[in-house]
Amino acid sequence: QVHLVESGGGLVQSGGSLTLYCASSGNISGIWIMGWFRQAPGNERELVASITSGGVSNYADSKKGRFTISRDIAKNTIYLQMNSLKPEDTAVYFCHARQFNNKYWGRGTQVTVSS
Repeated sequence: QVHLVESGGGLVQSGGSLTLYCASSGNISGIWIMGWFRQAPGNERELVASITSGGVSNYADSKKGRFTISRDIAKNTIYLQMNSLKPEDTAVYFCHARQFNNKYWGRGTQVTVSS
């Protein structure tokens, strides 16, 4: 079982920055990809960015250039640095991990961007 805990969300003004954190624990061996998804009210959950165990990152097109995903293997943590935030970035951000054929989700952290 993999346990994911997000933190770092909050309220920020348009144009501001936030860094999200996702700490993983439990039986984390075999995790081959981790990522961030987000879900705004009334919308489906969408991919923001992902990073593989080999360090290869991938971004949804609209997030390229503003968001950066990274990881600290020693801390079992991934990060999402978000810059130039816009009100439309307001959502609950979820951490996600895939281990073999299993999928794990955190409980999410709220990001609110005021105009």
